[in-house]
Amino acid sequence: QVQLVESGGGLVQAGGSLRLSCAASARTSNIMAWFRQAPGNEREFVASISWSAYNPYYADSVKGRFTISRDNTKNTVYLQISRLKPEDTAVYYCAARAAGSVAVKEDQYDYWGQGTQVTVSS
Repeated sequence: QVQLVESGGGLVQAGGSLRLSCAASARTSNIMAWFRQAPGNEREFVASISWSAYNPYYADSVKGRFTISRDNTKNTVYLQISRLKPEDTAVYYCAARAAGSVAVKEDQYDYWGQGTQVTVSS
Protein backbone atom coordinates (compact mmCIF):
# COMPACT_ATOMS: atom_id res chain seq x y z
CA GLN A 1 0.00 0.00 0.00
CA VAL A 2 1.43 3.37 -1.03
CA GLN A 3 0.68 6.37 1.12
CA LEU A 4 0.67 9.82 -0.41
CA VAL A 5 1.01 12.99 1.66
CA GLU A 6 0.46 16.41 0.13
CA SER A 7 1.82 19.67 1.48
CA GLY A 8 2.39 23.23 0.41
CA GLY A 9 -1.13 24.54 0.26
CA GLY A 10 -2.22 27.77 1.89
CA LEU A 11 -3.77 31.17 1.46
CA VAL A 12 -2.29 33.30 -1.28
CA GLN A 13 -3.26 36.44 -3.13
CA ALA A 14 -4.28 36.35 -6.75
CA GLY A 15 -1.25 36.54 -8.99
CA GLY A 16 0.94 34.73 -6.51
CA SER A 17 2.58 31.33 -6.69
CA LEU A 18 2.66 28.10 -4.74
CA ARG A 19 4.50 24.81 -4.98
CA LEU A 20 2.63 21.75 -3.84
CA SER A 21 4.48 18.59 -2.91
CA CYS A 22 3.36 14.99 -2.70
CA ALA A 23 5.59 12.58 -0.85
CA ALA A 24 5.08 8.87 -1.38
CA SER A 25 5.86 6.25 1.24
CA ALA A 26 7.53 4.05 -1.34
CA ARG A 27 8.47 4.03 -4.94
CA THR A 28 5.30 4.84 -6.72
CA SER A 29 3.92 3.74 -9.97
CA ASN A 30 4.75 5.07 -13.35
CA ILE A 31 2.00 7.67 -13.45
CA MET A 32 1.50 10.37 -10.83
CA ALA A 33 -1.12 13.06 -11.06
CA TRP A 34 -2.76 16.03 -9.42
CA PHE A 35 -6.49 16.56 -9.20
CA ARG A 36 -8.45 19.32 -7.52
CA GLN A 37 -11.91 19.78 -6.10
CA ALA A 38 -13.46 23.19 -5.65
CA PRO A 39 -16.41 23.71 -3.29
CA GLY A 40 -19.60 22.37 -4.84
CA ASN A 41 -17.74 20.86 -7.79
CA GLU A 42 -16.60 17.39 -8.73
CA ARG A 43 -12.97 16.50 -8.50
CA GLU A 44 -11.18 17.32 -11.74
CA PHE A 45 -7.95 16.32 -13.38
CA VAL A 46 -5.15 18.90 -13.31
CA ALA A 47 -1.91 17.29 -14.51
CA SER A 48 -0.07 14.00 -14.74
CA ILE A 49 3.49 12.86 -15.26
CA SER A 50 5.16 9.60 -16.12
CA TRP A 51 8.16 8.06 -14.36
CA SER A 52 10.54 9.44 -16.94
CA ALA A 53 8.90 12.87 -16.63
CA TYR A 54 8.72 12.95 -20.40
CA ASN A 55 5.74 14.75 -21.89
CA PRO A 56 3.70 15.80 -18.84
CA TYR A 57 0.01 16.23 -19.54
CA TYR A 58 -2.19 19.11 -18.40
CA ALA A 59 -5.83 20.03 -18.32
CA ASP A 60 -6.53 22.84 -20.76
CA SER A 61 -7.64 25.11 -17.91
CA VAL A 62 -4.17 25.12 -16.31
CA LYS A 63 -1.81 24.99 -19.27
CA GLY A 64 0.81 27.68 -19.11
CA ARG A 65 0.40 28.32 -15.37
CA PHE A 66 0.87 24.89 -13.78
CA THR A 67 3.98 22.76 -13.99
CA ILE A 68 4.16 19.19 -12.77
CA SER A 69 7.49 17.59 -12.01
CA ARG A 70 8.90 14.72 -9.99
CA ASP A 71 12.02 13.70 -8.14
CA ASN A 72 12.19 9.93 -8.22
CA THR A 73 15.10 9.87 -5.77
CA LYS A 74 12.77 11.41 -3.19
CA ASN A 75 9.56 9.65 -4.30
CA THR A 76 8.03 13.09 -4.60
CA VAL A 77 5.94 14.84 -7.20
CA TYR A 78 5.46 18.59 -7.35
CA LEU A 79 2.94 21.02 -8.75
CA GLN A 80 4.20 24.53 -9.32
CA ILE A 81 1.31 26.96 -9.67
CA SER A 82 1.90 30.48 -10.90
CA ARG A 83 -0.35 33.47 -11.57
CA LEU A 84 -2.93 32.06 -9.20
CA LYS A 85 -6.55 32.98 -9.73
CA PRO A 86 -9.48 32.87 -7.29
CA GLU A 87 -10.97 30.05 -9.38
CA ASP A 88 -7.93 27.93 -8.52
CA THR A 89 -9.26 27.72 -4.97
CA ALA A 90 -9.73 24.04 -4.24
CA VAL A 91 -8.43 21.05 -2.36
CA TYR A 92 -5.58 19.61 -4.39
CA TYR A 93 -5.08 15.85 -4.36
CA CYS A 94 -2.14 13.74 -5.38
CA ALA A 95 -2.82 10.38 -7.03
CA ALA A 96 -0.79 7.42 -8.21
CA ARG A 97 -1.56 4.84 -10.83
CA ALA A 98 -0.16 1.36 -10.36
CA ALA A 99 0.04 0.54 -14.04
CA GLY A 100 -0.82 1.89 -17.41
CA SER A 101 -0.27 5.17 -19.17
CA VAL A 102 -1.34 8.76 -18.62
CA ALA A 103 -4.91 8.94 -17.36
CA VAL A 104 -7.34 11.72 -16.54
CA LYS A 105 -10.16 9.89 -14.76
CA GLU A 106 -10.33 9.41 -11.02
CA ASP A 107 -11.15 5.73 -11.21
CA GLN A 108 -7.96 5.06 -13.13
CA TYR A 109 -5.86 5.89 -10.10
CA ASP A 110 -5.16 3.47 -7.29
CA TYR A 111 -3.77 5.61 -4.48
CA TRP A 112 -4.81 9.02 -3.19
CA GLY A 113 -3.55 11.53 -0.69
CA GLN A 114 -5.73 13.40 1.78
CA GLY A 115 -5.43 16.67 -0.08
CA THR A 116 -4.06 20.12 0.63
CA GLN A 117 -6.17 23.27 0.60
CA VAL A 118 -5.28 26.11 -1.73
CA THR A 119 -7.20 29.34 -1.24
CA VAL A 120 -6.68 32.30 -3.54
CA SER A 121 -7.93 35.68 -2.43
CA SER A 122 -8.84 38.38 -4.92
